Order: sequence, then structure tokens, then C-alpha cells
Amino acid sequence: MTPNEIARVQDYLRKLFSNERIKVLMPAKKGAPVEVMIADEFVGVLHRDDDEGEVSYALQMSILEEDLPPASLIGGKRP
Repeated sequence: MTPNEIARVQDYLRKLFSNERIKVLMPAKKGAPVEVMIADEFVGVLHRDDDEGEVSYALQMSILEEDLPPASLIGGKRP
């Protein structure tokens, strides 16, 4: 992805989620994924797809189970 594309996607994500702390970072090494951060927290990677001239971007976000809060009681029962 070019620096211009990264800046445009970052601007879009910031507006979409009303969050100026979102950062889309150019990879340090060629071929490495573009990283998406919120403040200093890594949240996912961004991929560019060019299918017959139609360009789209996909944000892949992984959530580790260990990062989730404890399960809450739903209807008085543990899920």
C-alpha cells in the first residue's frame, strides 16, 4: 500500500469510529502487513485487494480470549 492509501484508510477509520487515536502504520519491512493501532494497542492488520481494477481494503482483527473480561451472568446463568 502507498503512503497515500494508508493515510486515506486511516482518515476513513477515524471518521467511521469517531476515534482520532486510530493509527494505520506503514510496515517497517517490505512485504510485512500494514498494522492498525488504537493508541499504542495493536488491533489488527490491513490488507489491500485489487480485483480487476476494483480496489478494496480488509481489516482483520483478532481478539485473544485472554484479553476478554470475565463472562457476565446472562439470565442468572453462566454462559
